[in-house]
Amino acid sequence: MSFRLQPLPPARLNRCQLFGPASRSALFEKMAASAADVINLDLEDSVAPDDKESARRQAIAAIGDIDWGSKTLSVRINGLDTPFWYRDVVDLLEQAGERLDQIMIPKVGNAADIYAVDALVTAVERAKGRQKRIGFEVIIESAAGISHVEEIAAASPRMQAMSLGAADFAASMGMATTGIGGTQENYYMVREGQKYWPDPWHWAQTAIVAACRTHGVLPVDGPFGDFSDKDGFVAQARRSATLGMVGKWAIHPSQIALANEVFSPSEAAVTEAREILTAMEEAKRSGAGATVYKGRLVDIASIKQAEVIVRQAELIAE
Repeated sequence: MSFRLQPLPPARLNRCQLFGPASRSALFEKMAASAADVINLDLEDSVAPDDKESARRQAIAAIGDIDWGSKTLSVRINGLDTPFWYRDVVDLLEQAGERLDQIMIPKVGNAADIYAVDALVTAVERAKGRQKRIGFEVIIESAAGISHVEEIAAASPRMQAMSLGAADFAASMGMATTGIGGTQENYYMVREGQKYWPDPWHWAQTAIVAACRTHGVLPVDGPFGDFSDKDGFVAQARRSATLGMVGKWAIHPSQIALANEVFSPSEAAVTEAREILTAMEEAKRSGAGATVYKGRLVDIASIKQAEVIVRQAELIAE
């Protein structure tokens, strides 16, 4: 273990992030009543340029008018290369109430992008006397973003979560695909006449997980475009969970239950994790640093793995 300990990420559920365009206020009540852990009101890609201002006003009104329960409430602002983002930040922080938890910054390319938003957010918070500090979540959507992923994760103490935006990322990388997530038809290998489709997003997801875990940020898988393909969604979500991601976006209500199920530990997994912790406590009392559980060796590393599962189960129970 390094002398500098790896910080823990925020202790909150992030199994499913449900997105909805802020230009469609009729969706807000349904989003609030959903089983998603995080709600993202979108001012960016799902809102037409002519609707940006009205969508911003509707998001601001909804933050205070709707009962969002215990959900994490976030607004995705427009990209820093647009004329809309600064007004998104200023209006949200000056006019919306304290219920807003975080803002999502899209298409982040380096730490300087985070610095720019942080400076503006900090100035408005101080000017308005806001009591709750706004958190940041960011989307890696470009070659520059993945190249600077670690400096982005470490760019601000406001950093809460980081996601991979597959569509814009693919475009930035020059990938020959129009799909959003999942396997890609021409990304395959052949062995003994059979085609095998590997995961083209694996390396980018791994880089995001490593950067996030190094700096105490939640790594989240992004969108899966074909919401009619439940098996494909679940397959990608399970791969992401295995890599260390804590949740996934839902761009359609049908994806919420799927994400929650994948990123919630099963009863069997929680029971086994608690039994491992008990077995290790007994081993420590006898002076041993390891023990055997169900025929396999468990040690200090096993405790850390088990604690992650138990902690997640406790958050869900709360």
